Amino acid sequence: MAVPYNHKAVEQKWRKNWEADPVNVNDGKKPKYYCLDMFPYPSGNGLHVGHWRGYVISDVWSRYKMLQGYYLIHPMGWDAFGLPAENYAIKMGVHPAKSTAENVSNIKRQINEIAAIYDWDMEVNTTDPNFYKWTQWIFVKMFKAGLAYEKEFPINWCPSCKTGLANEEVVNGACERCGTPVTKKNLRQWMLKITAYADRLLSDLDKLDWPEKVKKMQSDWIGKSHGAEVDFKVDGTDNAITVYTTRPDTLYGATFMVLAPEHAMAKELATDETRAEVEDYIFKASMKSSVDRLQDKEKTGVFTGSYAINPINGAKVPIWLSDYVLADYGTGAIMCVPAHDDRDFEFATKFGIPIVQVIAKDGKEIENMTEAYTEPGIMINSGEFNGMSSLDAKRDLPSRLEDRGIGKVTTNYKLRDWVFSRQRYWGEPIPIVHCEHCGAVPVPEDQLPLTLPEVESYQPTGTGESPLAGIDEWVNTTCPVCGAPAKRETNTMPQWAGSSWYFLRYVDSHNNEELVSKEKADKLLPVDMYIGGVEHAVLHLLYSRFYTKFLNDIGVVDFDEPFTKLFNQGMITGKNGIKMSKSKGNVVSPDDLVNDYGCDSLRMYELFVGPPELDAEWDDRGIDGVYRFINRFWNLVMDNKDKNMAASKEMVKIRHRMVHDITQRLESFNLNTVISGFMEYNNKMIDLAKKEGGIDQETLETAVILLSPFAPHLSEELWEELGNSGSVFKNQWPVHDEDAMKDDEIEVPVQINGKTKAVINVPAEISKEDAIAAGKEAVADKLTGTIVKEIYVPKKIINIVQK
Repeated sequence: MAVPYNHKAVEQKWRKNWEADPVNVNDGKKPKYYCLDMFPYPSGNGLHVGHWRGYVISDVWSRYKMLQGYYLIHPMGWDAFGLPAENYAIKMGVHPAKSTAENVSNIKRQINEIAAIYDWDMEVNTTDPNFYKWTQWIFVKMFKAGLAYEKEFPINWCPSCKTGLANEEVVNGACERCGTPVTKKNLRQWMLKITAYADRLLSDLDKLDWPEKVKKMQSDWIGKSHGAEVDFKVDGTDNAITVYTTRPDTLYGATFMVLAPEHAMAKELATDETRAEVEDYIFKASMKSSVDRLQDKEKTGVFTGSYAINPINGAKVPIWLSDYVLADYGTGAIMCVPAHDDRDFEFATKFGIPIVQVIAKDGKEIENMTEAYTEPGIMINSGEFNGMSSLDAKRDLPSRLEDRGIGKVTTNYKLRDWVFSRQRYWGEPIPIVHCEHCGAVPVPEDQLPLTLPEVESYQPTGTGESPLAGIDEWVNTTCPVCGAPAKRETNTMPQWAGSSWYFLRYVDSHNNEELVSKEKADKLLPVDMYIGGVEHAVLHLLYSRFYTKFLNDIGVVDFDEPFTKLFNQGMITGKNGIKMSKSKGNVVSPDDLVNDYGCDSLRMYELFVGPPELDAEWDDRGIDGVYRFINRFWNLVMDNKDKNMAASKEMVKIRHRMVHDITQRLESFNLNTVISGFMEYNNKMIDLAKKEGGIDQETLETAVILLSPFAPHLSEELWEELGNSGSVFKNQWPVHDEDAMKDDEIEVPVQINGKTKAVINVPAEISKEDAIAAGKEAVADKLTGTIVKEIYVPKKIINIVQK
């Protein structure tokens, strides 16, 4: 009987061995494979079992690729600047530099418990001046390229975090960080012109081996549409309001206009009779987030008292304000066609505005419309376009309007420029100096990094200014251009600044002269496999693509997409599918489980709980089954390692089938079925060992190599016990032989008129004639009628049909 498996002793032994003799070494001869995790925020809560899942998936895949002959780039670092780290520090009453360092230390300890083959020599931390020097350098390059600019306008404001938020950081009208309802605040902001890359960000999605749902989310967020800009003159003035419409075919049915409350002309359109009501509406709209405004079911609005002229038919249409129109989409003004738009129909019905149908299914007007008609049809009440297909009109009208001087063909995007500044302390200082003579001037590149000053009081002010604004000795400086007194920019960068490019720095993290050397970039980049949560589909992934394209444009890297393949793992939740969080009291720490069951057991159980791309509810009780498997596999190898068994045909067949099945499931990322596959084959080998007196050495070694990415400590120990020197990871991943997998004989049921009467063994590759002959012989005493048909479905069934 084998010596019982001691997971504590084995795991401690092999971690020391790996530290002294790393298994992943770049000998300059192997091709590279870059497998990357989304690096963590150093949260004070540490890691829970949900975090483990993603890191285990990436490590299993990395070890698999290593066994396929690749040099693995598998780094880890810390996304340590920004709101998550600062809010935690405020809550704990400590400086964010201190709390962040402590959290990094704790999480690094926990990550090492996973036994992942991270290359800690590549480690980066976004708060390290040697790292954020290059974050600032990228900003300076963007500023010089005209992609970074200042703008004062109403932004999303979180009253709790006391900072501005990008549109992407507002979820269901609330701050995605703290959940507080978001309001509006008029502030001077730094912006990045991500819209300049909108077309490339959209079209290049086709290059990517990413989940379709993620590509669709990005495509929808970019929101490219084709249509026309049409000018509506304001009645009685020389002014005009430009609208963007994707439905120029419905222009004859435009019976009113709606402007965003923030529209530049909103207040001046008010008359003496409507001014007070208009100004009150504008103020109330400013207190609502963009998301809330779009999701409000009940439409609100106010008539300005002014009218516009429909350019195609000269009709006067009332101009309204409503908060369902946003100032930063299109032109901030829309023409409204209630007969053919649900939202416009609801608005017109509520406020008694005329509804004119201009598209009809069969060319006949609906007498009493109870809802908008939104399908294609035939144009009616549309002058010269009557009788025309609405689809043809939609396609042709933009250019016709342009020819008549009424409008122009245009393309529009939902994507907005990125609000890039935050009114907080814990972030990268924006390397800009404000000079009365020279304006906004970038800090010279040779003076970077512009380091964050040490302060005692870093809490947000709530005034719209960063706490840095109160540090006179840091703010006051001289202009790099003219030498006159000047002031530093006091807003800081968002948490996304460092995470938008960190993956490039890993491969050259000690380079003080370049963001990344051309040599290392060419050899080691881009990322081949990126693993992380789908919650970053629009934010981080879109920003990273933007940064990479810019760095490609200025010659830093020779590729324009950062992540070739993407895998989104599902979330591990608490009971009833509730997200794990300290506040909910449902966090499960991996520490005790590692102590009780071992790292390898927890690694395998994290994968066994369900398909890796789906959410799964955590239940500790299931780890017992995995722990039993590990002990049974240990006993199988230990009990048979010295028997010097010759491989029987059955052993060879099981070995090659095991290689085929495990590899196929692994390549398909069906990792939960890989674990169940190991359990199935372990049972088969145990049964075979009992039947034949043991298992041959090659089959045992093959099983150990297959298991090694999943249970590395156990596999290393068993590889050594099997008499091998060196690491199990110095081997090549096994390859199956199709012929060796085949059965020599198969069982085939023999039926008469569809009912099974016998089961016979026949050669696997038997001919139809021989199979039927064998079947007839087996049921000869039951064949009493006239045979009218003989059927053989290869390897499935023999059926004799008789009258």
